[in-house]
Amino acid sequence: MFRRIGSAVVRHPVWTIVAWLIAAVAIVATAPSLPSNSDESSFLPKSYESIKAADLQEKAFPSAFTPSAIALYQRADGGRLTAADLKDVSRITTELGGKHIDQVQKVVPGQPSKDGRYTMTLVQMDSKNAGQPVQADAAKVLRDDVKQLTKGTDLEARLGGSAAQALDQQDSSKRGEALIGIGTFLIILVTLLIIFRAPILAVLPLITIGLVSAIANGLIAYATKLFGLQANSSVSSILIVVLFGVGTDYFLFLMFRYRERLRAGDEPKEAMVNAVARVGEAIASAAGAVIIAFLALVLSTLGFLKQMGPALAIAVSVTLVAGLTLIPAVVSLIGPKVFWPSKSWQREPENARFAALGRGVQRRPALTAAVSGLVLVVLSLGTLGYHATFDLASGSMPKTKESMVVQDEMQKAYSAGAAAPTDVYLSSTAGKPLDRSAFDAYARRLGAVDGVASARLNQLNKPGTTADFTVTLKYEASTDKAIDTVGRVRNVAHASAPQGTEAVVGGMSSIYKDIDSAVNHDYRTVFPVAALLIMLILGLLLRSVVAPWYLIASVGLGFGATLGATVWIFQDAQNKPGLMFMLPVIMYLFVVAIGTDYNILMIARLREEAREGREPREAAGMALRHAGPTVAAAGFILAATFATMMLAGNSLLTEMGFAVSFGIAVAAFVMAMFFTPSLTALIGHAAWWPGHADRARPGADGGSSPAADEYQTAGRRG
Repeated sequence: MFRRIGSAVVRHPVWTIVAWLIAAVAIVATAPSLPSNSDESSFLPKSYESIKAADLQEKAFPSAFTPSAIALYQRADGGRLTAADLKDVSRITTELGGKHIDQVQKVVPGQPSKDGRYTMTLVQMDSKNAGQPVQADAAKVLRDDVKQLTKGTDLEARLGGSAAQALDQQDSSKRGEALIGIGTFLIILVTLLIIFRAPILAVLPLITIGLVSAIANGLIAYATKLFGLQANSSVSSILIVVLFGVGTDYFLFLMFRYRERLRAGDEPKEAMVNAVARVGEAIASAAGAVIIAFLALVLSTLGFLKQMGPALAIAVSVTLVAGLTLIPAVVSLIGPKVFWPSKSWQREPENARFAALGRGVQRRPALTAAVSGLVLVVLSLGTLGYHATFDLASGSMPKTKESMVVQDEMQKAYSAGAAAPTDVYLSSTAGKPLDRSAFDAYARRLGAVDGVASARLNQLNKPGTTADFTVTLKYEASTDKAIDTVGRVRNVAHASAPQGTEAVVGGMSSIYKDIDSAVNHDYRTVFPVAALLIMLILGLLLRSVVAPWYLIASVGLGFGATLGATVWIFQDAQNKPGLMFMLPVIMYLFVVAIGTDYNILMIARLREEAREGREPREAAGMALRHAGPTVAAAGFILAATFATMMLAGNSLLTEMGFAVSFGIAVAAFVMAMFFTPSLTALIGHAAWWPGHADRARPGADGGSSPAADEYQTAGRRG
């Protein structure tokens, strides 16, 4: 099949390129804009208690005041607020309300802090658009107006709250995307120049992947709108890295094999056809593993991950098609001049370092497997100390952003949970008015829960069928202590509900509690499903039942080593309360799926060497010698491109960038180069049971064995 694809593309390169250009113009011109949502509650299904509480609030208290933005005031000299200062705040609050800013429904004064140094203006916005870009726009207008209205006073004002966080997150995301894009571009360009010493080859993947990126983003926007998926600004940053990182990987897989075919004496166009025929299966299998792993995220209960999975799967699918059609078409048009001005492509390299590594694996496979496995096991021990944090807003932007400064100052000035109180909604199950005489006792029971600062009846709906009890926690909403506390509040709220009533608990801590449950559900479903599907692809590629088991086990060890190292560096060394809650899921999919690419490439090459008649140990050594440079180059570029995410300046992308780049480095330089080939050499022919995929197979691809003709000129050195 891959030979036929290669032949068709090489025979009609111009038409192939034109087809891609037409597709790009059509898709980009007609694709809808990609929406974005930063509201954590929108990522949960309606079956969770926190979402039920939010729905009940809208029905029972449609005019309930829930601030989307908070203007926090203090004196410029840091002293206590004077009567004149409070008068200025009252004037500013009134004038803000009179401006009738889009999305703003109500502006009211807030309570001064106990120490008298802070006070607030609370701004309510349309709840239907919570987390949407229009509210970020409203926050920008509010922030400018507040600063303008405080001029000429002794006050300093900062704008915080969810709408302001969405604005700051948006700005941070744009800056992060720019830095990631520039960093990725430079890393790929410089690395390819060093590897090939050919400017055309260095620029070519950047141009072609740029075209692929435009098409992929358009298709993702279509899919997001068609299936009503949630979008998040962090997806855009990840997409840049996936497209350029994975795209460069497949480009390298193809170009190393194309160069090899030219050295073997093939005519240039035939060399490209042979390259696609030989490496096409490995590229397709590697991409298939990545696509399936990403699609497994559809099983997630979190809307953010549900959207990310299909988006990344679409990106990799388009990259795969480009790797098998667009890149071969462009390179076949240019021919060997693509390597200009370097002439090193004309001679077989000694690969002395990789040949030496190959001989080491060949001679001591047991020692190699033991040492590399021990490294992975030791690093994996760090996973025992893993803790999760749930504050997506502060995790996705620097602490210096204005909304984050407001959040920190409010925690110090007011009760830590005051900025995001918990609400307990008590409703009559029969639709009759509630017994008001039970309210005081119910509030006392809620207030007596360990970790609760206060609990009081806030309001009763007009029919008297639903009561809202405001419960203020002693801890900031996203902390482990707050999440544990809200779990206890739920237990008491449910158990103490008077006969004929039921209670649901809402608020940010309740949302985080449900996100925690959702993530634990994802661990139990997404992880094993992705692993089984990847094993299925490996089994089909290798025609083996045995090999997929130890290959997926080795990748699992790589995941453990990656998470362990990330815990030690970001959680323990920096004394952080935990890592971002979604990190293990994303890390698992990137490290397991993309890390499998290198295992696939190495094991496919090992199979070729075995089919040429080599014994398992010799085949492992030769595979490392010839596939090692490709794995090293691809692994370095992909790890370095993911590392650019650390430039974004927020903890979510910094942790993600380190974890994925470290995991890919482990996959390329530990698993694919040492652990996998040494295990395969030790297991021997049994690794391919029940088939005989490692035995010589004359006539493959219309000629000799798949590897034999490649080494007629290279010999069996090393």
